[in-house]
Amino acid sequence: MALMITDECINCDVCEPECPNEAISPGETVYVIDANRCTECVGHFDEPQCVQICPVACIPVNPAHVENHDSLFAKYIRLTQDEAS
Repeated sequence: MALMITDECINCDVCEPECPNEAISPGETVYVIDANRCTECVGHFDEPQCVQICPVACIPVNPAHVENHDSLFAKYIRLTQDEAS
């Protein structure tokens, strides 16, 4: 499951640098998470770092991108192999 940032985002800029996959970027009104890059920090950390640091708790699971732990880990492998190339 990729995460998403809701409209409650206050654009405080703390989540973007915490993402090890560079999945978070500024959107038109709030930050956005690229579901193709979000692994919920699987492979990097035990918990999603953006969720841990968000001061307004506006980063839930994105119901449009449901994935299990194995598929998130496979995405992590793909992303880290792409970076190594």
